[in-house]
Amino acid sequence: MTQHAPDKRFKVCLVSISLARGGAERSCALLSQMLSNEGHDVHIALLNDEIDFPYSGTIFNLGLLKDKKDTALRRFLRIKKLRRYLRLHQFDLIIDHRGKNEYRRELFYAKYIYKGIKRMYVVHSANSALYFTQFPKKMAKIYRQNTRTICVSKFIKNNVEVRLGINNCTTVYNAYDPNWGKNEEKVPETLINKDYILSYGRLDDSVKDFSFLLHSFSVSKVWEQGIYLVILGDGPHKEALIKLSTQLAGADHILFLPFTNAPFSIIANARFVTLTSYFEGFPMVLVESLSLGTPVVSLDIESGPSEVIVHQKNGLLIPKRSIPLFAEAISTMSFDEVLYKKCKHNAKASVGDFSTVIISQQWNQLLHDALS
Repeated sequence: MTQHAPDKRFKVCLVSISLARGGAERSCALLSQMLSNEGHDVHIALLNDEIDFPYSGTIFNLGLLKDKKDTALRRFLRIKKLRRYLRLHQFDLIIDHRGKNEYRRELFYAKYIYKGIKRMYVVHSANSALYFTQFPKKMAKIYRQNTRTICVSKFIKNNVEVRLGINNCTTVYNAYDPNWGKNEEKVPETLINKDYILSYGRLDDSVKDFSFLLHSFSVSKVWEQGIYLVILGDGPHKEALIKLSTQLAGADHILFLPFTNAPFSIIANARFVTLTSYFEGFPMVLVESLSLGTPVVSLDIESGPSEVIVHQKNGLLIPKRSIPLFAEAISTMSFDEVLYKKCKHNAKASVGDFSTVIISQQWNQLLHDALS
């Protein structure tokens, strides 16, 4: 990037489905804080009235206008209000974090809602269908008209450039706040004096594959030595996962805890954190855990883990989706004290480049390059 004196301030509108539940929404909320701290005038347009994560700036909450009879006409009239809001405030830039899975809707956004305003789209997932609709080549033409296309991992950037010929891509990793977790309350009472492995996130088994984790934990037999598996979160498959867990060996050492937007003490006190997703964008579970000094064990899935984990330095990176292999990794990280202490010692320092201090500077420079 060309270096500019970071003295100019811009008026920016972030667009998101919500500020709740997912990693894309969490990163949008944190971006609002980073840009506000850099002195920019930040607004956030939300399509749903869901706010769990801390943010900065002015909220324009279209979700408040929803009612039970949410017809196509009502949705159209509601989204027209977004267009009026964008024109009224004369934004320098739109940064759109929404998933994009329907081409006609995205054409409408590009040609009407965002018309005449510079925009950046953030691609948060390696799953092409989530951000390039059912017609990726057509959608690529819309992306090429962006001021920038932001990819949250190098894997996504390379994939988008090669497969779709989008040449305005920049990699900017999702950030973590180095101050998060300070002054946090103690670990929940249910976990006191327990040695536990943690996995957390939205309980959507079609994405996160918690079933694989449950089977691997059972096969590992670490529960015979009193080690628990804690799964933290809520989602559409929670009840099915609980039912599955009761059918496995070691069931009495599997605990499910509800979602919390302040999971810091639970993460920090875990022996290690696991990731078994089918795909990710940039898995903040890994970065957040390492930032709190907790090693990680992850499948080497597309996009993210290999850009965070250095195998046997800050965690373990498992090359294939194999229950025996992952069970062995669980056992190794549970009982190999030399390896464990090495990974724990390296954890915090290994994610320094993903802190808000660094990522804020990258976003600020990006805005100056695009708009100055």
